[in-house]
Amino acid sequence: MSTEPTRLDRRRFLRTAAAVSALTVVPRHVLGGPAAVAPSEKVNVAVIGTGGQGIVNMKQLFNEPDVHFAALCDINESSDYSMFYYGGTAGLKPALDLVAKRYGQPCPAYRDYNEMLDTEDIDAVLVATPDHSHAIACLAVLAKKKHLYCEKPLCRTVYETRVVTEAARKAGVATQLGNFGHSSEDIRLLVEWIRDGAIGDVTEVHAWTDTGARRWTNLTDRPTESQPVPAGFDWERWLEPVPPRPYHIDYAPVRWRAWWQFGSGTIGDFAVHHLDPAFWSLKLGEAATYSVQASSYGTTEETCPAASLIHYYFGPRGDMPPVRISWYEGGVMPPRPAGLEPGRGIGTNGIIYIGTKGAILGEGWSGSPRIVPESKMRAYKRPAKMLPRVGGHHRDWINGCKGGPMPSDSFDYSGPLTEFCLMGNVALRAGKLLEYDTKAMKITNDSQANQYIKPNYRSGRTI
Repeated sequence: MSTEPTRLDRRRFLRTAAAVSALTVVPRHVLGGPAAVAPSEKVNVAVIGTGGQGIVNMKQLFNEPDVHFAALCDINESSDYSMFYYGGTAGLKPALDLVAKRYGQPCPAYRDYNEMLDTEDIDAVLVATPDHSHAIACLAVLAKKKHLYCEKPLCRTVYETRVVTEAARKAGVATQLGNFGHSSEDIRLLVEWIRDGAIGDVTEVHAWTDTGARRWTNLTDRPTESQPVPAGFDWERWLEPVPPRPYHIDYAPVRWRAWWQFGSGTIGDFAVHHLDPAFWSLKLGEAATYSVQASSYGTTEETCPAASLIHYYFGPRGDMPPVRISWYEGGVMPPRPAGLEPGRGIGTNGIIYIGTKGAILGEGWSGSPRIVPESKMRAYKRPAKMLPRVGGHHRDWINGCKGGPMPSDSFDYSGPLTEFCLMGNVALRAGKLLEYDTKAMKITNDSQANQYIKPNYRSGRTI
């Protein structure tokens, strides 16, 4: 983003936060006490992006006693996010209010994260901006060799994801993607059961969500009318690095996900959650090549689909046989697995494994896997636990920031996971079966489709 000075903005927000904090009782953990963590043991965390999911992450990190919020950055003062599960308002002012209530005093606030990174004493950064600015924000953080947590999907496109993954590896810092189900007990059980042969060789996987891009907008082309930019919202900073266009409420601050220019649709929102168990348990990241094909309803040059069905075809990986991975969104649903009891539903989000000896049904976000029918689940002798367990998604990251093991959802894992999911968007836009070379990051059977691997940036900007 632009590096022009933003001290006046910062001072204005600090005055607002100070006015709030003047009436706040200072909590015991700020003053010290038996449960207090010494300042030298705390991780100084900054946040880039204090919209709905940014505030959700802040509330989670407040639960970690060795985390201290050192600074916040956003280009939006405050907006209504009640149309989504976040509820209420979000933005820099509400985030500052949370910090003031927690600490009894505000933390520094910025509109320009480059200035923040140059000025403040920061150990780690959480990025929760819209998809189109994930890459530039993450690369700025990694250039400073700060530990990094990025909301999912890692980036909006395959190319940006690869660049950020490689930059993180070179920086040698602790990284974590925001697909929180990866740190659960349930996903570890599922991986252990699959590799134990609980349902034999897996030949099909079906994962789904009932959500589609019409959750965010009913438009299928750029709006033609002009709208005023909301007070306190810096539209030009929000746009960077994509080509400029006039402001419209169907873009920002909360409806951006449906637009190819800014978001990655339902795949970016849900697939990185729901396909995570398949990617991990079936070692899909080891594949040198695979193919992908998509059909959809409502896909346009500007917007992501209202509904779609995407098939990924993988060959053998080690001792694992070929497998077809199918993704369903927007109300398109998979077939019920054989053996599922009558009257037992599969839910609006979930995953089904089909193997040569049975099936496993799981909920979305890697939750509650069960062999079907339930009688087989009760009869199954579970294997010994083989995978390391973690104490929570944010806790795993903070431990890594303090010199512990690299988080299990580090970019070395979640980068390839994100690329795999986003190749579905490439197939949606290309409209044909694509053969993909993972190492070369190249579609080998249709050169024209490679235009969807790397996005277009505004003049003078590239990554």
